[in-house]
Amino acid sequence: MKLILLGAAGSGKGTLAKKITQDFGIPQISTGDLFRAIVKTESELGRKVKSLIDKGILVPDEITFEVLKDRLSQKDCKKGYILDGYPRTLAQAQLLDKLTKVDAVISVNLPFDELERRLVSRRQCAKCGDIDNVNYPGYTGKCRKCGEKLFQRDDDKPEAIKVRLEAYKKNNAPLVGFYGDKVFNVSSAGSPDETYAPVKTFLKKLEEKN
Repeated sequence: MKLILLGAAGSGKGTLAKKITQDFGIPQISTGDLFRAIVKTESELGRKVKSLIDKGILVPDEITFEVLKDRLSQKDCKKGYILDGYPRTLAQAQLLDKLTKVDAVISVNLPFDELERRLVSRRQCAKCGDIDNVNYPGYTGKCRKCGEKLFQRDDDKPEAIKVRLEAYKKNNAPLVGFYGDKVFNVSSAGSPDETYAPVKTFLKKLEEKN
């Protein structure tokens, strides 16, 4: 299955993608993760991407597409994949459509006030990349997986959050329209398991058809 996850930052689509990967055996491909890997190389492109991400500005389509195209050509994507964080704009969706056809689009929905609350309190592990939140039960400031100290990403700070959410609000409606009846809507207002349950049922039916 070739899937796309649509959803604003903080909607829980990354957590949802991990559950799908575990149950259906297809890789989660996050452009955010790909960009952060490039930033760590400290190359000229890495510095440029970091500057854009820190300000909450979208990386140019041509850069994003080339990075993604290279990733999709790898062996683990032959049976399918989950695109988490791409496409973000109609132009990106049109570019992707020329490269590959997707089977379904999962649109994860949550009110913006809750998105802001989640994002500003989100923390990430510098070592393994795991995400936690200061509002979650048992939060200690250290990674639950590896024990490393957690930090707040620059793009999770209030000014950058507003830029990111406004960009999402502007671009999401055209995307939903572009994919039409391939879109499956789900609310992430409940727990991760509650969000995943209807998605799992939908994907099992889709898998049976294919």
